[in-house]
Amino acid sequence: MVATATSEVVDERTEAADGVQPMIRMRGISKRFGGVVALDDVDLDAYAEEVLAIVGDNGAGKSTLIKILTGVYQPTQGSMTLDGQPFSMFSHSDAIAAGVDAVYQNLAIADHLTPAENLFLGAELSRSFLGIQWLDNRRMKKIATDTLRDRLGVQLKNMDVLTESLSGGQRQAVAIARAVRHENLRVLVMDEPTAALGPQETARTLELIKTLRQQGLAVIVISHSLDDVFEISDRIHVQRRGRCAGVVRTADTTTEEVLSLIVGAETHE
Repeated sequence: MVATATSEVVDERTEAADGVQPMIRMRGISKRFGGVVALDDVDLDAYAEEVLAIVGDNGAGKSTLIKILTGVYQPTQGSMTLDGQPFSMFSHSDAIAAGVDAVYQNLAIADHLTPAENLFLGAELSRSFLGIQWLDNRRMKKIATDTLRDRLGVQLKNMDVLTESLSGGQRQAVAIARAVRHENLRVLVMDEPTAALGPQETARTLELIKTLRQQGLAVIVISHSLDDVFEISDRIHVQRRGRCAGVVRTADTTTEEVLSLIVGAETHE
């Protein structure tokens, strides 16, 4: 029998007792790849104006879980609701259309493009002149500038530089801005958002995450840094060996207790 930590482990099904409905509800999510069980009967709730952290060792099922949430994988079993309505996706494009997007660790930024070109990559705006379609670079630049400033509080000194010349934190801001540019965005998943960033840029990125929470998004963060998790999260969902080992309120737990859930060890008062 696996023992749990001494802090209160939250049953996801009781979280809505105050009448607040989860933005995302996942129930009984399982995923098999041939004979390998990557996820086994996992529940997850994420609320608007909340940062939910997902933690766990490598192979615990964190990435598989968020890839199901963002339409990259389809679950073998289980169901999801978005704003209380049944929700299923067959591609990442379906997820974006429904208001769910992700910023992955590699950012998927094109270094040879400007920040504005990255924000509109694959969805470029155009204008017509004498029957000929032209890229509307001026409009895309203005929207990119406004999105960075108004949604994230970030102002780049030069929007015409190539993205490869930006710092790690600025590149992270561009990747986030690409997601929040969509007006219907309701859920943002961030995979290791502070990986490879220095202390100052890590602090700025954590502030960006807090800003997104204040704007009403449900933010789901996967991180190996428990220091970051305890600074920004409202609740912590712990994955272990493909299952949910527990969900705890950040304010009511400690690093040691979360680590005990990750490794399946007992803690003693």
